[in-house]
Amino acid sequence: MATSLLRVPPPEGLLRPLAVPERLLLGPGPSNVPRRIQAAAGQQLLGHMHPEVLQVMDEIKAGIQYAFQTRNRLTLAISGSGHCAMEAALLNLLEQGDTVLVAINGIWGQRAADIARRLGANVYELLKPLGKYFTLQDVEQGLVQHKPLVLFITHGESSTGVLQPLEGLGELCHRHGCLLLVDAVASLGGAPIFMDQQEIDVLYSGSQKVLNAPPGTAPISFSERAREKLLKRKTKPPSFYMDMNWLASYWGCDGEPRRYHHTAPINSFFSLREGLAMLAEQGLESSWERHRANCTRLCQGLLDMGLELFVEEEKARLPTITTVRVPEGYNWKDITAFLMDNHGMEIAGGLGPTVGKVLRIGLMGSNSTSGNVDRVLRALQDALKSCHRSRL
Repeated sequence: MATSLLRVPPPEGLLRPLAVPERLLLGPGPSNVPRRIQAAAGQQLLGHMHPEVLQVMDEIKAGIQYAFQTRNRLTLAISGSGHCAMEAALLNLLEQGDTVLVAINGIWGQRAADIARRLGANVYELLKPLGKYFTLQDVEQGLVQHKPLVLFITHGESSTGVLQPLEGLGELCHRHGCLLLVDAVASLGGAPIFMDQQEIDVLYSGSQKVLNAPPGTAPISFSERAREKLLKRKTKPPSFYMDMNWLASYWGCDGEPRRYHHTAPINSFFSLREGLAMLAEQGLESSWERHRANCTRLCQGLLDMGLELFVEEEKARLPTITTVRVPEGYNWKDITAFLMDNHGMEIAGGLGPTVGKVLRIGLMGSNSTSGNVDRVLRALQDALKSCHRSRL
């Protein structure tokens, strides 16, 4: 009798088995998930306050401290993507009327400026052409002119393939009474970063790039300077879910008994733990060198094919994501579709300001191998021979 009240039938798609194709993900992320990390995600669920889960959280915290090279006690993983960590960093640091200087040389600076404006901050933009990075002189000029409380800058700009030098930035910011906030979503584990030595105040990343875990968890850490800023807020952070005081309590960062805050993505934590464990086992320096060597090999192969790299200066190339100009006369969509359809391989077009300008090739974590470099170069050669080229 109750069934007669139903007006919406069961979806036909849900009555069929789930089918997920095997693909080699050589775009800007996510990366392929190794079997070990897949197995971790498939472990039986436990409660989010069970001691075994709290132990995993402690191991994640230690893994993040290693990956970031920090001893900050306020270190944890946000239950959300890298975007969520960006928003958490900004909304915890900034109050309405605070001044923030955002370094923009790609999409992530644009996104940070958008979020900061929504928070009611006074946002000033420090601009650089696509494919270029900021010098200490550029930054100091902005600090002197605008006197911000926070500087946002992207270490690995995945939309352009630029690696931003960080040496001296923290010291410079602190000399001008400013906190340094760094986005390392695309660079963590693939390029050197030293949070404490470089005097970075807030650093965050994501799980789905070099760490090879599924998207949905985001490492983040706050220096003591940044933590003091949080404690001196006049108003509560506008988001309860991303309130760092509550998250610090749940993660055991404040020395007090842990308090329930939200039902965390437990199996995603298992995956993140294994991704951090694999990075620790390999060693940061070995990981950095492997990513550098494979990026160099890829760049040389692209140049040998007659293609043009988007980032001209070699030291400014992000080791995890390489950008190459779309060859003249080709439609980038034809090239990416050809690789997907004929080689089961993903590379990506541009993002935000680089749409239509570049192709983006990612070699991250376990995907950063010389074999994958050779595979993507062969696939690209095949695409350039096979795709229609206009006469323009």
